[in-house]
Amino acid sequence: MAQLKRMECQFEIKSSADKFFDVYKNKGYLMPKLSNQLVTDIKLLQGDWNSEGSCRLWHIVVDGGKIESVKEVFEKVDDTNRTIVYKLVGGEIMDAYKTWRSILNVMPMGEGSLVKWTMEFEKQNESIPDPVKYGEFLTVWSKNVDAYLLNA
Repeated sequence: MAQLKRMECQFEIKSSADKFFDVYKNKGYLMPKLSNQLVTDIKLLQGDWNSEGSCRLWHIVVDGGKIESVKEVFEKVDDTNRTIVYKLVGGEIMDAYKTWRSILNVMPMGEGSLVKWTMEFEKQNESIPDPVKYGEFLTVWSKNVDAYLLNA
């Protein structure tokens, strides 16, 4: 029987926690501009850009240039703890994983912030590799957004 697994990526950024969190919570539509090397398009399919239950379709670049689609639901937002839970419900990633949640948490740290992405997933079968390429995507994407915010 498959089991739920977790993988985490944690790193420091220079942007404030509130500013960085606000972009992910309220300005998803700007991601192709903020990180155009990794997010080529995003479309709102249901709801609005910042409400729980909203559904979006992303086109992202992973694994050295491969474009994948990802359909996600904005599942939960915790403003106090600067945490967002994204539940993936479609796209190529779901060919390999039965369930997937990406959890973003942003904590103030000194002049900047500490960003932690947690990936919770259940593989379709045990031959599926751990999702290292998606952890790399989340890390580089966040650092691109940070760089953009610092130069804005």
